[in-house]
Amino acid sequence: MRLGGRLQAAIDVLEDILEKRTPATLALRDWGKAHRFAGSKDRAAIGNLVHDALRKKSSIGFRMDNESPRSLILGTYVFGSGADPEQLSADFKDDKFAPKPLSTSEMDALKGALDIAGAPPWVQADVPEWLWPAFENNFSEDAVTEGQSLTERPPLDLRVNTIQATNSKAYEQVKGVGAEACAISPIGLRIPARQDDKRLPNIQIEPVYQMGHVEIQDEGSQIVSLLVDAKPGEKILDYCAGGGGKSLALAAEMKNEGELHAFDIDKRRLAPLYQRAQRAGADIISVRQPPTKTLNHLRGSMDRVLIDAPCTGVGTWRRKPDTKWRLSPETLALRNKEQAVVLHEAKDFVKPGGLLFYVTCSMLAEENEGQVYKFLENNEDFTLVSAGEVWEEKFGVDAPKPWSADGCTLTLTPASTGTDGFFFAVMEKVNNDE
Repeated sequence: MRLGGRLQAAIDVLEDILEKRTPATLALRDWGKAHRFAGSKDRAAIGNLVHDALRKKSSIGFRMDNESPRSLILGTYVFGSGADPEQLSADFKDDKFAPKPLSTSEMDALKGALDIAGAPPWVQADVPEWLWPAFENNFSEDAVTEGQSLTERPPLDLRVNTIQATNSKAYEQVKGVGAEACAISPIGLRIPARQDDKRLPNIQIEPVYQMGHVEIQDEGSQIVSLLVDAKPGEKILDYCAGGGGKSLALAAEMKNEGELHAFDIDKRRLAPLYQRAQRAGADIISVRQPPTKTLNHLRGSMDRVLIDAPCTGVGTWRRKPDTKWRLSPETLALRNKEQAVVLHEAKDFVKPGGLLFYVTCSMLAEENEGQVYKFLENNEDFTLVSAGEVWEEKFGVDAPKPWSADGCTLTLTPASTGTDGFFFAVMEKVNNDE
């Protein structure tokens, strides 16, 4: 496909996403099925254009003075590549698959008539306006920078599965695709984000993945798993295990010794974990199906309980930018209720002297510190423990530092730690026998 055809395809896909509210993954998949003549490079280029436009929808819309799919795609391409708008418009005339030639107003916008510096802060940050007060409350004068960091293309991070491989063995298998050591996680390998129309490699078809030597896991997720500080021989419950990424990481930290129970209220989310655990050689993982009563025999006996709570996913906006614009106050309120429920349910599995870990992939105080403080007010048998000390023990004093509003809890962000956004807090259950 020529450039004009790629741009028009991206406009069509973005129209499906914005006007029909089709998830980006499905919209791109459907377009690919309907246009099987498009090669892998074409699909990668179109996907990059669509995702980049979604990541920066507000700021590009402001610069174009128009948030139509056509304006967003044209702005994404020209502002990102530095292409000459007049030459682009001329090329469109000779390509029947290209968009219509540029109008005078589009030409002016693409030449930089509107300065983003004059836009409201939430536009500069590409954060939904209704969410900006909460975002600014969390990050203060750094809120714009933190928002902008969520508009960049994400890398592909891999966790070395130390049950099956060593760091050096895994690195040798992936260095050919540009992998390098992660900045913080000692068992992380990073393949930097590709630029222009290039795509990240499909690691899942490679022997290094098929043999269980690596798992795909963002460095932030690796970090919070390491902060749980799981020990061989312990009894641990991953209460909201989902697909099991953190369960697999914990099993490796435990050297595949002990008990690791992986539970989720949605059995469909648990389904991939059976095969993933087998591939990883994580024999200690016991997948626990709902309902919650199947866990009754574990109450009060767990050394550590991990809650990877349901949340808005603000910290994953780099990877799922369409969810940014579908998020609503109603969804946030629903997630807050769900978070309170899982905290209340999971606490009963912690033994006296045991630890309760609360994790989200959000960067909003309402979902993070707010939930932890509310829980502590209502549960005097739990106390907040400083996660900052464990951070330095695990990663050293020279590693990039996450955000911390209170000196105890931690918030990882793309700007501060170069990872997806994650919140981490740890609470100890008071041993009344002491």
